[in-house]
Amino acid sequence: MYPTDKAPFSQLWQYAGNDTQLEIFSSDSTIESWLAAERALATAQAKHGVITEDDAKHINEVASLDNIDREKLWEDAKNVGYPILGLVRQISAQLPEGPNGRVHYGATTQDIMDTGLVLQMTASLKALDEQLVRLGTALAKRAEEYKDAVMPGRTHAQQAIPTTFGATLATYLEQIRRQRERLAQALERVSVISLFGAGGNNAAQGETAPAVRADMAEILGLQDPVVSWHVERDVLGDFGWVCSSISGSVAKFGRNIVDLSRTEIGEVFEPYNSHRGASSTMPQKVNPISSELMIGISVVAGALTSALPRLQEAGHERAAGEWQGEWLIVPTLGNLAGAALDEAIVVAEGMRVDTKRMEDNLKFDGGLIMAEAQMIQLAPAMGREKAHDLVYEAATKAREEQTTLTEELPKIAAEHGVADLLPEKFVEPADYVGEAQSMVDTAVASWNSQL
Repeated sequence: MYPTDKAPFSQLWQYAGNDTQLEIFSSDSTIESWLAAERALATAQAKHGVITEDDAKHINEVASLDNIDREKLWEDAKNVGYPILGLVRQISAQLPEGPNGRVHYGATTQDIMDTGLVLQMTASLKALDEQLVRLGTALAKRAEEYKDAVMPGRTHAQQAIPTTFGATLATYLEQIRRQRERLAQALERVSVISLFGAGGNNAAQGETAPAVRADMAEILGLQDPVVSWHVERDVLGDFGWVCSSISGSVAKFGRNIVDLSRTEIGEVFEPYNSHRGASSTMPQKVNPISSELMIGISVVAGALTSALPRLQEAGHERAAGEWQGEWLIVPTLGNLAGAALDEAIVVAEGMRVDTKRMEDNLKFDGGLIMAEAQMIQLAPAMGREKAHDLVYEAATKAREEQTTLTEELPKIAAEHGVADLLPEKFVEPADYVGEAQSMVDTAVASWNSQL
């Protein structure tokens, strides 16, 4: 059943959670979202003469969280299976004869619960968007700051060719910008009211049903979908998928930080304060705790996301079990995304970057990172394939002899009688970063233009 305190997390995950998301999906916020739906329903019905203005006024006055006995509500919900019957009776008990029979008029439990959940999901997505803005803004600043900081680019976990740290951040910044686009699209589809009655055709609302639903939606700041979505749970899928995808994006950031902060690499680190990431037994340790949490959150989010298609399986005019699964999955995914973004913001705003170590690592392994660059230099004179073979042979020799590529390449070229085709000077890492700097400019401009 619904939680009696906060969103359903163990103590450890509460520590790792996002306060805003926990509040949005808290017990009281959940109840308040249902009360908001009931108040809006009464107000809209009064406008169209379904109930009187006086009835609606009384309902709005008493449909307050202060009037709800939470403990009794949850106890009743355990017995009934759903919380709205108990909620309606508590509201009605506060009303005089007449208005007490006009609460929840013509609506069904799922109308109120779905509408309340929509209010929570829209608040959740808006809060996540604020976090994305903060994260992206920090990344844009860092990308510009390190636009010219040359570092080893890595493919398959090995040094590949030079790039800049700014460029690596720029590609990630673009991903965060795209996440904002996805979130906006999800928000548009999620922000829909539910008021379709017991069997999804709104029979109990009568002829005024469309007008009441439209006005109720307007009161709540939602859209009127016109067609029932009681068992069309792709609406929740939109929310869940975007939360999971955000968690995945954040995990990618965390993975890069974990790898770059390895002792053997030592190029980028999380922010530091006393005992942050400390070990209980190894005094020297400064573990990348935020990045580890980013990755761990994505593991959990991915597992929960696999349940989203199952939620869409709900059949006929009402789910028989799938609906209950939403009660855990939806708030959990929102909280996971918020918690992941919290950690990413901490790292993006406070990361420590060692550009000297980046320069030193470019020389690691005998400068073999410049193999492609030197092949490209030779290609105009001897063709790409011959140049590739020549540099490959020189790289193998440099690795075997523990020398450098620039030492071995002239020797190999001389053995093959092509020493005269070598350039006077081999290209330097800073001169072989291609579009790295311009990608930073483009990514930052794109980010700033959509704010």
